[in-house]
Amino acid sequence: MRVAPAVAFLGTLTLTACDARPPVRPAGRPTLDSAQATAMRDSVRGFAASLAHDVTTQGPSAWGAYFADDPAFFMADEGRLVFPNHDAAARAIATLTQTITRIELRWGDTVRVDPLAPGFAVLAAPYHETQVDRRGRRVEENGFFTGIVEHTASGWQVRDAHWSVIGPPPAVP
Repeated sequence: MRVAPAVAFLGTLTLTACDARPPVRPAGRPTLDSAQATAMRDSVRGFAASLAHDVTTQGPSAWGAYFADDPAFFMADEGRLVFPNHDAAARAIATLTQTITRIELRWGDTVRVDPLAPGFAVLAAPYHETQVDRRGRRVEENGFFTGIVEHTASGWQVRDAHWSVIGPPPAVP
């Protein structure tokens, strides 16, 4: 049995696996320099602030301007696909305007923005939302939002989104 070649192979494999160099970006993938990434973070945070302000002051109809009017758009909530496309979201917004009289949306202190490529970023933040319906019933939710935002001719828009609500604590046995 030839042990030396096997030991050499395992040594090479171990050294290769422990290589501390940063991973190589795939060819053709656009990159952002530090200044571009910082500008994108600031711009997306401004977008998030405008979104919360407009939803709070204008009600559910404001969402329509913030969802990408694109076949790729979708939104999930609590692990379920609630809007498979923009048209489904537009129909739901029209219904919400008939039932919800007031919404207050506030982002938490940590609005995270991860620039992915020019014109694309991940937006993630804790949120608090209060909804009041036509009967005066008030619903308060705390949760976390994640989404891909895309810079379009209309500015930043939510392309893909997921909302998760913090549920009540489990019952004590």
